[in-house]
Order: sequence, then structure tokens, then C-alpha cells
Amino acid sequence: MLEIGAIVWGVQDVLRAVEFWSQALNYKLKYPATEGWAILIPTEGRGIQLSLNKVSSPKAKRHHIDLFTDDQAGEVERLLALGATRKAWNYEPDADYVVLQDPDENPFCVVQRKLKKDT
Repeated sequence: MLEIGAIVWGVQDVLRAVEFWSQALNYKLKYPATEGWAILIPTEGRGIQLSLNKVSSPKAKRHHIDLFTDDQAGEVERLLALGATRKAWNYEPDADYVVLQDPDENPFCVVQRKLKKDT
């Protein structure tokens, strides 16, 4: 049986990415970062590690993370304040996600968890 152990994220500036993603996800460094590599893990509890790998291409990579939340609007504003930017996107009606970009212009989505309906 396999399980996801890490997501490897290509960035141009590892130290800037450490700062952004640590705050965005409440993660911490597993080991001291270098200019070319860093590993982030959840501050509390178990979870998937995020490995940050220095790349030379300025173009966004063909990957993205979906971040689930119960407070999409609040999290979008918090991430924008940390340095994320909105990505132009053609949303379908009733889209439950917002597309942002990290400081290296890698896209990621903030997805509203389905609210439980009163029964």
C-alpha cells in the first residue's frame, strides 16, 4: 500500500517560499533550509510534508494544491496579506474555490468545505 509522504513544490526562492507556506499552512521546518531545498511539516500533529525545491524556470509548474477550509473568504484575505495574489480564472457558476498564486506564481485553490445543512 502506498501513501503520499510529501508534495515537492518548485519555487525560485526557497527562503521566501518557506516564509509564505509556513504561515499559510501553520507548518515548520523539519531541518534547516538551504537556498536550494527545504522540508516543511505540520507544526502540530501528522500530515503531508511540503518539500520546497529550487527551480530555474520562472513559469508556474503543472501542479497545484487544494486547501480546504470552513472560512474561504477569511482564508483568502489572510493568504493575500501573506503575499499571495489572485489568479485570473474563468469560474463556473457556483464555484466552491478561489484560485490564488503563491509569491512564485504557483497556482493553488482555496476550497470552501460543504456546509452541513440543518435537518
